[in-house]
Order: sequence, then structure tokens, then C-alpha cells
Amino acid sequence: MKALLLSSYNHLELTEIPAPVAQPGELLVEVAACGICGSDVHGYDGSSGRRIPPIVMGHEAAGIVAAVGEGVTGYKPGDRITFDSTVYCGTCEFCKRGEVNLCNARQVIGVSCGEYRRHGAFAEYLAIPAHIAYRLPDNFNFADAAMLEAVSVALHGVAVSEIKGGETALVIGAGMIGLLLLQAARAAGCSRIFIADIDETRLKLAASLGADQTLLASGETLTQKILELTSGTGVDVVLEAVGRDETIATAIDSVRKGGTVALVGNITPTVSLPLQKVVSRQIRLQGSCASAGEYPQAIELIANGKIKVAPLITAIAPLADGPSWFNRLHAREPNLMKIVLDPRA
Repeated sequence: MKALLLSSYNHLELTEIPAPVAQPGELLVEVAACGICGSDVHGYDGSSGRRIPPIVMGHEAAGIVAAVGEGVTGYKPGDRITFDSTVYCGTCEFCKRGEVNLCNARQVIGVSCGEYRRHGAFAEYLAIPAHIAYRLPDNFNFADAAMLEAVSVALHGVAVSEIKGGETALVIGAGMIGLLLLQAARAAGCSRIFIADIDETRLKLAASLGADQTLLASGETLTQKILELTSGTGVDVVLEAVGRDETIATAIDSVRKGGTVALVGNITPTVSLPLQKVVSRQIRLQGSCASAGEYPQAIELIANGKIKVAPLITAIAPLADGPSWFNRLHAREPNLMKIVLDPRA
């Protein structure tokens, strides 16, 4: 089968590799769409350390069941499905609590690190455990389905923030996840949502997706604007979608006493923490890892239009165009959001 192989860092090639076979408990999926995630771009150049070559990347995907492994029930060839990016065991204490993202044996599709290697969906076919699959509605197109993984990540970030409805919120970072956090927070009932970035084009998109106010600011300037807009108190919740020293510090300064800062972005492995501000203002710092069962909710919210993903898809391209799109994304070409690759094209 054809696959987009990261054979060495900064080098992708369309090549032939053996097609997988559905083992017991697995589905063989004909991949119809796979999005390029920011983590794939960081893996492409080796900066993340989680895409050790050779590896077929890609975990934001959907497709058609091509074959069903022994013991699998509920699916048949021809079924339209998506699947979780997380492969979880289902039997450890975390899985039994529904915290599948914290599974003791967790693996991620399209990732190779020191502990494991699992090829991903930048290929014509992929074998997956049947228990991570979700059926798609008949009218749900595959490009939109490739966005479900990112939507589920945003929904999880909102869920762990314990938003009840009526809160004021600030989203820091208007990239892909930030724009989805904006919509997920609205769907959860936040009454007023601000979003900040240093890219005016992204903020225009944020405004079209329902932000109450966009803020072209960062650091102390952003904090000052938030305090002015909230009568000096700060917002109830900050959804931080970047993960740098300066943005996390700004998040802590912009949240009210007793408020919550959800840490969704993780672009840097370590950050400095203004501990006394966190302790003396009783701020809750809440980490958010991947998703934990939010796929059905994500499917419903996209299907009913409460979360819009089509405006975030820049292009749908054949697998052969993958290397050029990776180069453009890695070079931080302006105005690129989600690129979806279709191995069938």
C-alpha cells in the first residue's frame, strides 16, 4: 500500500509498505481523510522526540471498514467510522474510571517513542482496535470527521475546567485548538468569551466563530485589557492553548481569585510558575491530556452546527502532496490551519 513515511527527520516520502491485516479484535480501515496535527509537524523535525523515524504519522483520521478481525461484533465492511487517537487497554484502574487518556498502557496512533512504535493514518490502510472506533452518521463528511480528534481535545479541556454555565472565559491562543476551545466553551454555556492572539488574521476567524471580543495583545497588555473588561476581577476560567512561560504567566494574572487555569497547550516541556500568585489567590491549575470519551459529543456538536470545523480546513489534498504541505506548515506559512490528506485521491 502507499504510505507517507517519515524516513528521517525533515524528510517525508510517498512509498510502498506492506498493508496491515486485521488481527483478532481489530478493524482494517481504508483511510479516507487524515489531518496534519501540530504535533506531527513537531515530530517531523524531531523537536518533540515522539516521531522517531521510520514512522508513518497521522492520528486525526476517518475512513471505511475494509475488513473485520476475529471476534469483532457491531461492525462490517463498508461502515463509515472514525477512531480515537489513543489506544487504551480498557482494564487498568484508569480505564475502569473512564480516564482512558491516562491508561497505564496508553499508546497513540502515529507515534514512535522510546516505549513503542505504532504506525498511523497517512496511508491507504490502518488496523485499529475495534474498541476505539466510533460510527459516523451517513451525512458526516470525512474531512469534517478528521477534525473530531481535535474537537474532542477541546471538549476535554472544557470538561476538566468544570465549566457549569454562565462563566466568563479567556482563551489564550487562536490556533486550531484555541478556536475549538472557544466553540466548546460556548457550547458548555460560558456567558462571555474573550480570545487573544498576536495574529490578526486568526482573530478575525475567531470573531466569525463566536468570540465576544478578540484581543490583539499578549503579556501585561493582555492582562490589563482583561482586568478592564471584567471590572478589575479577572475571568472565571482561562483556557491556555499555547504552553509557554509568558502565556501561562498571563493566564494566571488574568484569572480571578479562586478561578481556574486549564493548561491545554504544551509546546514547551517545562515552564516557570509564579507560585505565590497561584497559592495566595487560590488558583486552580488544571492539566488537560488528549480526550477521554468525548468523541460522541464531538460528533453531535459538529452535526448540529454548534461547533463549526469547515472554516478551519485550509485544504484537502492527496497523500502525494503531503511533503509539500508539511514543509509549508513547518515554515509557519501564514493563514494555514488544518490540512487534510486523502489517501484515496
